[in-house]
Amino acid sequence: MKLISWNVNGLRAALRKTFLTYLTQEDPDVLCLQETKALPNDVPVLWPTSYAVFWNSAERKGYSGTVIFTKRNPMSVHRGIDVARHDSEGRVLTLEFERFYLVNAYVPNSQRDLARLSYRQEWDRDFRGYLKRLQKSKPVIFCGDLNVAHTELDLANPKANVRNHGFTQEERDGFSALLKAGFLDSFREFQRGAGFYTWWSPMANARARNVGWRIDYFLISKALRPHLRSAFIRADVLGSDHCPVGIEIIE
Repeated sequence: MKLISWNVNGLRAALRKTFLTYLTQEDPDVLCLQETKALPNDVPVLWPTSYAVFWNSAERKGYSGTVIFTKRNPMSVHRGIDVARHDSEGRVLTLEFERFYLVNAYVPNSQRDLARLSYRQEWDRDFRGYLKRLQKSKPVIFCGDLNVAHTELDLANPKANVRNHGFTQEERDGFSALLKAGFLDSFREFQRGAGFYTWWSPMANARARNVGWRIDYFLISKALRPHLRSAFIRADVLGSDHCPVGIEIIE
């Protein structure tokens, strides 16, 4: 089973670029999108009818939002994390399958001036609690734009970005707490080195020079590690300032 996650930075814009070509070529069983910035009626249905599509759009028009395309019918669908102050921005969408929960997340950015850092810490704590509750029932796979580079290996210029949003100690500690809660960073199960990124600034030709950040992830419950066949980054796929990331699970 192949699962893909991609922050498309606007689904309508992505449809005008490489999205449909990529979807056809990759042919995932499940595709999780973040920052869709749309309501269902805003977007023409141009993708294959083999996919069922589930939405969690933000109340604020043109902002945030998550979507999951799936060839497999879920047992249940849940929007949000059951915390009212977090659930108006369309940031979390959960599908339940027979053997695991799949959670698609677009984690809040703490903002350039760190104005939203304290809120981000609250969100991290409440989101982690939600995942732990799910994990009591069955294993969890969660993915998305987590808006943090966990270690110095996960961004090109760590020294220059200390205390910058996306690399504060508070945000990095939030990611570490997920690992302590029983989750594995799937990509690091296969690749320990530096130079692997999923987001690049549109400035200064950063993508061509591979001056980027790894802020898009698949994390899995430890119970699923024997079923994890591969984890990968599709850095060559254009159409957004992020690229797709994915895993393959043996059922």
